[in-house]
Amino acid sequence: MPLSHPRRSALSEQVIAALRQQIASGEWPVGSRIPTEPELVEQLGVARNTVREAVRALAHNGLLDIRQGSGTYVVATSELAGVMQRRFADADRRHVAELRSTLESAAARLAAERRTEKDLKQLDTLMVRREEAWETGDTEAFVTADATFHLAVVAASHNDVMTAMYADLGEVMRDWLRGDVGSELTPETHMDHTRLVDAIRAGDAETAGTEAAGYPFLCRPGRVSRPSGG
Repeated sequence: MPLSHPRRSALSEQVIAALRQQIASGEWPVGSRIPTEPELVEQLGVARNTVREAVRALAHNGLLDIRQGSGTYVVATSELAGVMQRRFADADRRHVAELRSTLESAAARLAAERRTEKDLKQLDTLMVRREEAWETGDTEAFVTADATFHLAVVAASHNDVMTAMYADLGEVMRDWLRGDVGSELTPETHMDHTRLVDAIRAGDAETAGTEAAGYPFLCRPGRVSRPSGG
């Protein structure tokens, strides 16, 4: 829908906010190409220069990547997520794995104590989507589905600070998972998260924390060992 027409000095900020909302809501997920400049002009009802200024501002803040001849792509869900991705792009992969293990274990323990029926239904739905993505053999689809599932586990902790931090680290985690899974989905890299969800459902914080702590490490050359897969 076209935007309202506030004073000119506020228009650019309004367009930036509208584009940021499309990203934050998941309407434009990480990795997707956003509508073209003419399409955004038509959708928002503003001048081309205003759209261009907003896109450049979000690119400068790390949410968008402008690729000449290809389009503009979403690379982070928030300014902080963009900073996190750049800050930890060259981090030791072992350290990223340890961070993921620590955060998800703590979140899973809290989720076992605080989860609602709505949380459980969401986890069940995302488990199915994760398995369906695996069956397609599409690595990127699986990475997205797996990351969405794990974020839902953290969200079920009902700790808003932990959830926001994990979401801002989302692309860092996805980059780690892409490297961990590899270019092909193979049986060795698969892990069934049924025990994790069952523990959260049963309110078994100890088992939930143990399950969540174990899966971020694949037993491959040059990688940290773990008791079970991805």
